[in-house]
Amino acid sequence: MINLSVKKTINSRNLILLLLTLLISSCNGQVKEKPANESVEKVVNNPPLILNQSTTFPQIHTNLNGMVSQFVRTMYQDTKGNYWFGTNGDGIIRYDGLALEKMTIEQKQNAVSIREIVEDKMGNIWFATSSGLVKYDGENFTTYSTEVGLQNDDIWGLTIDKKGLIWVGTIGGISHFDGKKFSPFSLPNKKVENQHYMLSDKLIFKFLEDKNGTMWLITDGNGIFKYKNGEFTHLTNKNGLTDNNTADILEDKQGNIWIGTFNGGVSNFNGKTFNNFTKDGIIEGIETYNFYEDKKGNVWFSAEGFGVYRYDGTNFTQFTTENGLTSNVVQSILEDNKGQVWFGTWQGISLYDGQKFMNAKDKEPWTN
Repeated sequence: MINLSVKKTINSRNLILLLLTLLISSCNGQVKEKPANESVEKVVNNPPLILNQSTTFPQIHTNLNGMVSQFVRTMYQDTKGNYWFGTNGDGIIRYDGLALEKMTIEQKQNAVSIREIVEDKMGNIWFATSSGLVKYDGENFTTYSTEVGLQNDDIWGLTIDKKGLIWVGTIGGISHFDGKKFSPFSLPNKKVENQHYMLSDKLIFKFLEDKNGTMWLITDGNGIFKYKNGEFTHLTNKNGLTDNNTADILEDKQGNIWIGTFNGGVSNFNGKTFNNFTKDGIIEGIETYNFYEDKKGNVWFSAEGFGVYRYDGTNFTQFTTENGLTSNVVQSILEDNKGQVWFGTWQGISLYDGQKFMNAKDKEPWTN
């Protein structure tokens, strides 16, 4: 049931950027390893450890036993079933089926933000952080910084292409990593008129390699670049985009490309035309991101201040605090291997079990 009665809250992007500014650092680090079992905070299911940590926002739903002071920016469940939570300022938190723990990574920055989590074919987990590229091999964490060739330590975008090449989007530009060395990757010197970037005109927020092998690069204020076989195509508001300040991207199982923006809402591209659902009045909210396709083929995404939407291939359904979501400001979405959909919000983690929204701890007590 589409709920269109929710009024938009204040535009929260400025507050988010203020928080991010405090985390941005150009500190250099060396390649270092740290045993994974050396964690600073560990919570065994029974009894729980209660952490007295102040929070930026009132936590209505679980904030992982007090380990999260702001919000969970990204979530991932690896092939072994481990849950990984990338926080905004509180580093990495993991649940391995036995214990909930905050992982220790040797970095020069105290408050580390985790922006992306991906897994390679060998089972290594990679983290895009505000203080370098981090790899977890199942036993040790290794941090890669500018000292070994990374363009900049402040990373936002991260993906691994079909050939195993790692693409890293930093505020200093794009780096390729083949597992041995980093090399810079340059975009064409094409700019939109009156580009308004938020962090850096060299930054790539997101990467997407589509089914045809084309890499889509989501820039900070300069539209989207498509890259294949050495050739680039520049997409802007003059040839299809709703807004040059793009925020997120997803290819669904049907091959449609979903694009979220900071000022133009959500649209998708079916290979021929762009459909702007916000302009058509179907979607409320101009800031859209956190795209996720579940196992049933539903496409989920958040609209800042308006909760989340689910698209089933025909209709959009809006879910807000009136449906049990803890906050209408959602920062991350994940479906786990049980079919439960998780939502990291400013006020804790909500869970949707297919029937209703609830505090995640009500279905997964280990999050308490």
